[in-house]
Amino acid sequence: MKAFWKGNVPAELLYVAYGAVQFSTYRMTNKLLQSFSLPNTVDTFVSGASAGAVATSLTYPLDLLRTRFAAQGRDRIYINMRSSILDIARTEGFKGFFQGLSPAVGQVMPYMGLFFSIYEILRPPLAEVSLPFGSGYACAGIISGIFAKSGVFPLDLIKKRLQVQGPMRARYAGGSIPVYKGAWTTGRVIVATEGWRGLYRGLGISLFKSAPASAVTMWTYEHALKVLRMTQLEEQ
Repeated sequence: MKAFWKGNVPAELLYVAYGAVQFSTYRMTNKLLQSFSLPNTVDTFVSGASAGAVATSLTYPLDLLRTRFAAQGRDRIYINMRSSILDIARTEGFKGFFQGLSPAVGQVMPYMGLFFSIYEILRPPLAEVSLPFGSGYACAGIISGIFAKSGVFPLDLIKKRLQVQGPMRARYAGGSIPVYKGAWTTGRVIVATEGWRGLYRGLGISLFKSAPASAVTMWTYEHALKVLRMTQLEEQ
């Protein structure tokens, strides 16, 4: 049973740090762009893309650690967070913590741009629907997450394949991971060896995970904003 929670510690740290940076950057960028009188869809796309790029870049080492822990088989490469950090620093250097960053940023910018654009379109009408616990926000999050994740999934897959490169590559997932160099080359190799469907391997389970996560995230975000606004009004 423990195998289902491999990489959970860096994943939890990643989600907390990523969420904090993402929503802070989104709100700041959104406010800055209001002075340019851009169409709302453009505004939210740029704000979402910027938030995703900043959050991904700042928290990427945690994303890499999560993927590497999850990819470990019975032959454990890393015992704990501390040993993994020390081992990567020793064998791969500082650059090792950012293996696959380029496709990660290339994936997250259109992903978060699409996500927030679709969400802001769906949020007003769904918020008016009488659903229990104000779950209209959650429904908007689910739909936005499914469309956005499906649209950029090949880049997410390429990112994960690149994350498990390095000196220990042969010891991940039974040693079945080929050598990849660069995002474009990785994509070409996947198509050549696995076909176009190979770029969408794991999409179903990814949606099964991201859809409820998007629902909970946006429901919490909207209700947290309401509480903060009420607190500010009371203080005034």
